[in-house]
Amino acid sequence: NYLLSSLHNLSMSYYPSLEDLEVDHLARAQTTAAHAVASISSSQAQAQSQYGASSPDTRSLYSGLGLEEFLTDDFMGLDVSEQAIVAAMPQEVALAMQPASSLPGGHAIASITPKNDLNMQRAEIKQGVRQVVLAKDGQGKLGFAVRSIDKGVFVSFVWQGSAASLGGLRFCDQVLNIDGDNVAGWTEKQVLAKLKAARPDRVTLAIRDRPWCRTVTSVKDSVNHIGFVYKNGEITQIVKDSSAARNGILIHHMLIEVNGQNVVGMKDEEIVQVIRAAPRSVTLTIMPTFIYKHLIKKLGSKLLRKYMDHSVPEL
Repeated sequence: NYLLSSLHNLSMSYYPSLEDLEVDHLARAQTTAAHAVASISSSQAQAQSQYGASSPDTRSLYSGLGLEEFLTDDFMGLDVSEQAIVAAMPQEVALAMQPASSLPGGHAIASITPKNDLNMQRAEIKQGVRQVVLAKDGQGKLGFAVRSIDKGVFVSFVWQGSAASLGGLRFCDQVLNIDGDNVAGWTEKQVLAKLKAARPDRVTLAIRDRPWCRTVTSVKDSVNHIGFVYKNGEITQIVKDSSAARNGILIHHMLIEVNGQNVVGMKDEEIVQVIRAAPRSVTLTIMPTFIYKHLIKKLGSKLLRKYMDHSVPEL
């Protein structure tokens, strides 16, 4: 029953990357084997106590399987009983008993990507709608631009240090409502007129997080590479058998964020530095190139590079 339950839980679980999945499956297989051996040992001990029958020597029964250390509370001279572990590591035990994180891999017993990874949290594309309240600056500006695509209104530019940046708007967020008015089907001129007419001290937006984007977590190799080639921010090649290939990164996609930090408009060498400075697990936000080109169609590369908000999101 324990084994079947474990297999069922694994089939319904999500992980940050394929590498995390494989590491956790290996750890769970070892734990399941240890649990099975311990259960047999416990059953034999109960039978001996109840019927006075002598139990076979489990050490010889499992000899050569590498499981002997699980049949005793003494391991290499150390007391590894449940009571001893709780007494020696109360904080670690309490942490292990906490509910699993809502992020992929929060349930894992072993992983490469840390549980509750801050970079994954910064990059997370939440499902649902959030409210953003902004106030105009001294020039009457909010600090973002929009593009209309497929009857939707999307954020195409966020000015660094602006009210929009401080309020948490991000490139490619979808604007659903402005001060109570649904904007589906609106043109960019209609949106601009609505924002200009809005109160200077309070503009309320309903936002859906970056619906054209998706996040992919990959793991760097021994030479600090993820396994893809890009030019002008567009992914053009995937290295065979790399983490990028294993985790589903695609060509003809643009790099939008690295660990939640916007890299739109950055030079390739600047993006390289952001990736190099990242920890071993890196979460990339990507979107199809043809959508990206629609979003920035009226924006110059100089504007994107110099004034786009490239700050690291606060949690």
